[in-house]
Amino acid sequence: MGCKPAEPEPKEEAVTPLVIQEEEEPSEEVVTQEEEEQEPSKKDILIAIDPGHQGAHVDMSALEPNAPGSSEMKAKATSGTTGRFTGIPEYQLNLDISLLLRDALTKQGYDVLLTREDNDTAISNMERAVLANESGADVSIRIHANGSESSEANGALVIVPSSQNPYVSSLHEPSRRLAESVLNAYCESTGFRNAGVQENDTMTGINWSSIPVMILEMGFMTNQQEDQGMADEEMRKSMVSGIVKGINQYYVYN
Repeated sequence: MGCKPAEPEPKEEAVTPLVIQEEEEPSEEVVTQEEEEQEPSKKDILIAIDPGHQGAHVDMSALEPNAPGSSEMKAKATSGTTGRFTGIPEYQLNLDISLLLRDALTKQGYDVLLTREDNDTAISNMERAVLANESGADVSIRIHANGSESSEANGALVIVPSSQNPYVSSLHEPSRRLAESVLNAYCESTGFRNAGVQENDTMTGINWSSIPVMILEMGFMTNQQEDQGMADEEMRKSMVSGIVKGINQYYVYN
């Protein structure tokens, strides 16, 4: 008998392996990039904010030179005024606004130095200016509020050194530009009367400065409308917003 030819072995069908795709976790790089996009771009500008005065319990009656090399001696600091209608001390108002201003400027990408962060710090007007100078700050903005014997006195104003200042005459022009920019934006934001720019060469905190410097007198704490207004949370937001806008405008057009 002949041999029966062997039947070919059946071929195995190719089986495509089942691949289960897991959901991709967001990479750390993507998360980091998103976080960076939410952060403001750094401006490489350091703003010194000086909340005027300190607590009335801090003795600042000792004397210091009114300017470098000056023989005139003045008290290290004064106690400031008080809200005639709210009872809020000026030193507290100045600090409250300065803390809000620090946060707002930081969100804009500025670096910020506060000369004090509480009401217990014993730091003189000269020491505040020197601190701002030595920190490498680009400008110094001193936060104050006004007082008057008359309850009718009203409005915001700024104070800068004059062009004849015997110590810091070179700071007059940039200080005035900064002050005008801040004051105009502040008054536009708050609705306070613009009482203009004043020049003063007797202030220790100005005479010891080596960077553009200004004092913002935010309003009169002896005026009912302004005293109560500056205590209002929404008005404070407007106050800070105006200052920030003025600083931004100063650097855009500087």
